[in-house]
Amino acid sequence: MSRILSQTKSAAVNPLKSSQPLGAALAFLGVEGAMPLFHGSQGCTSFALVLLVRHFKEAIPLQTTAMDEVTTILGGADNLEEAILNIKARTKPKLIGVCTTALVETRGEDTAGDVADIRLKRAQDLPGTEIVLANTPDFEGAIEEGWAKAVSAMIERLTRPGEQVRQSKKIAILPGWNLTVADIEHLRDMIENFGLEPVILPDVSGSLDGTVPERWVTTTYGGTSVEAIRELGTAQYCIAIGEHMRRSAEVLRKVTGVPYVLFQSLTGLKSTDRFVSLLSAISGEHVPAGVRRRRAQLQDALLDGHFHFGGKKIAIAAEPDQLYQLATFFIGMGCEIAAAVTTTDMSKILEKVPAQSVQIGDLGDLETLGANADLLVTHSHGRQAAERLGVPLMRVGFPVFDRLGSQHKPTILYQGTRDLVFEVANIFQANRQAPTREELYPPGKRETPDGPRPPPLTRP
Repeated sequence: MSRILSQTKSAAVNPLKSSQPLGAALAFLGVEGAMPLFHGSQGCTSFALVLLVRHFKEAIPLQTTAMDEVTTILGGADNLEEAILNIKARTKPKLIGVCTTALVETRGEDTAGDVADIRLKRAQDLPGTEIVLANTPDFEGAIEEGWAKAVSAMIERLTRPGEQVRQSKKIAILPGWNLTVADIEHLRDMIENFGLEPVILPDVSGSLDGTVPERWVTTTYGGTSVEAIRELGTAQYCIAIGEHMRRSAEVLRKVTGVPYVLFQSLTGLKSTDRFVSLLSAISGEHVPAGVRRRRAQLQDALLDGHFHFGGKKIAIAAEPDQLYQLATFFIGMGCEIAAAVTTTDMSKILEKVPAQSVQIGDLGDLETLGANADLLVTHSHGRQAAERLGVPLMRVGFPVFDRLGSQHKPTILYQGTRDLVFEVANIFQANRQAPTREELYPPGKRETPDGPRPPPLTRP
C-alpha cells in the first residue's frame, strides 16, 4: 500500500489538474445533441473552452450563464433561466448539462431548486430538452470527479427507474474520463465481436472523433442518445472502467437493479484477459480468432519490448485512475516508479498505486521528485519540466495540445497495450546515450597485467 502525501504548498507551481466543471462538460459532450452550460462567470467558461479546443482541435459547444458582479451578490437564478431559454431557442439541444462553478457554490446558491423551478415554470418552452445538473465546484476534486458526477447525474435524472425486462445481449458501459476516442471505439469493437450490444455512456467517440458533419451543428453531433440513457435499465450487465466510475455504476444498480462489474484498468495482459473472459461468459461465445490474434501480438510485443524497460525510472503525474493505469503498466514491464504525483486524495485507488508514495501536488513536485527519472509521463504542461531536466516526455491525459492525434491513440486492451509498449520503447531508443569511455573503463581499471586495455571495437 502506497503512502499518500498531502499537499503542503500554498500555491500550485505549473498546475497539474483541470477543474471539476471541465470534467463534467467533457462527459456531457459525449451525449448526442447536448450543450454543456457553465453556471458562473465568462472567464471560467473561456478557460475551459480554450483547453478543450486546443486538446481536441475541434469546435466545442459550451455556454455560460455569464454572471457578473451584481448577479454574484444578488443571485444567479435569473441568469440561469435566461441562459437555458436562449440555448433552447437558438440551438434546440436534446440535453442541457448545467455544471456549477466555484462562484455559485461558494455563494451557496440552491441551484438544484433553481433548475427544478425552471423545469416547472418553463415546461411549455422546453419540450424535447432535458436539463441535468451536476454540482461541480472548482475548489475541490478535479476532472475525474467532475466526469463521474455528470454521468451519475444523467443516470439519476434520465434513466427509467425500476426493474425492467433485460435484453440478454445488451451491455451498459461506463468508461472513465481517461479513455481516448480510440479506446472507446476499440472497446465497442471488442464487445461487438462477442455478439453483444454495448451502450456506452458517455460516448465521446461519436462526438469528438474528428468527423466533419455535412452541415453545421450547433450542439454535439454524436454520442449516446438521450433515449439510450433512458433505457439503460434494460441492460443485462453494466461494466464500469475506473474506480471513479464506481459510484455511477452503483447509482445505475440502485435505480434499475442492473448488476455491475468494475475494472480499475483495462491496460495490460492480465486485466484484458479478465475482461475478455467476462465477455465470453456473458455472451456464451468462444473468444473470436481475431481477439486471440491480438493477444498473441501483445505477447510478442512484451517479449520484444521488455529489454528496453528493465530498471528504467519513471516519473508520472496524472489523475488518480490514470496514474494507477500507467503505473501498473510500467511496473509490469520491469520499471521502477521514481515519482507519482496526482491531483486529489479523493480516490481509494491511490492506495493501490505501485509506488512507495503518492504526492498530491503539481508539476513542480513532479520536476523535483523526478529529477533522476529516465522518463516523465504527464500532459503537455510538463514539457518545460522535461526540458529543464533533460528527460524525455511521454504525453498522456488532458490537455495534450502540442501534438496531433492524441485522441486517436489506443491505450487499452490487447492492441492499446501493444501500442503503448512500442511507443515507450521507441522513446527510450530515441533518447539512448552511448556509454562514455570513463563509464566503460573507470580510471582505476584501465590497466591490465599485459598492458593498457585496448580501446573498444578495435581489431587486435
